[in-house]
Amino acid sequence: MSAALWHRLALAAMLVLICAGAQAGRSCEQKRPTAPGIERSFALAQHTAQQLDRMGSDVVVIARAGQNLSQYHLRYSHLGFAYRDGKTWRVVHKLNQCGSATASLYRQGLGEFFLDDPYEYEAAVVVLAPQLRTHLLSIVRDNARVAQLDTPAYNMVAYPWSQTYQQSNQWALETLAMAQEPMASTRERAQAWLKLNGYEPTTLKISAFKRLGARITAANIAFDDHPNAKRFTDRIETVTVDSVFAWLNRSGLGGPVQVIR
Repeated sequence: MSAALWHRLALAAMLVLICAGAQAGRSCEQKRPTAPGIERSFALAQHTAQQLDRMGSDVVVIARAGQNLSQYHLRYSHLGFAYRDGKTWRVVHKLNQCGSATASLYRQGLGEFFLDDPYEYEAAVVVLAPQLRTHLLSIVRDNARVAQLDTPAYNMVAYPWSQTYQQSNQWALETLAMAQEPMASTRERAQAWLKLNGYEPTTLKISAFKRLGARITAANIAFDDHPNAKRFTDRIETVTVDSVFAWLNRSGLGGPVQVIR
């Protein structure tokens, strides 16, 4: 292995340790970074950058498979926006302070985005409709505007039609709504616009036993924002990557999912 590659791997390992407390779409279990894992993450980042260059769009919706969600019939766990910054691709996304009830927005390179010990070394990208793409690009480049709909109170299974908490995919979805409709300038208005325009959240089947265990052991999981009629029948609605991708395609606001491995 070349000295340059070893330098990159060492730098990546430090980044993993520095960013270990900020995670989303993956398990909070801490694992020591391995050279093969770091090398694969960098390879995925490089390949993704090359593919994004070929797509001809300066901003896309991007997702990673950070956790195994197959029991819920879901493929991807975490959503963000990849945008071109000069010749470099960066990602803006919302990350939970692992084990806590708060989250913040981050700007990272593609390498950092894929360094979080993914379940699958795979990215998924959706190119947006031209008008939405133009408006979103102006938002993601502006620190104030990109945080306009951000709520720090985090809940991994936040109810899509409540403003009590906000999870990572929910922030991205509501920001897409604001980009498409300027009047959707608050979370309440963005959610109303999403309802009117056919967004359908994912319904997870989570038993009372699992809900109780999760609520007791994890500060970043809550169910008190969900309507009792749904919660007590084990139906937990939340925003997932798969549901956002399906809505973008169904509404004509985005193209098909392009998988990068």
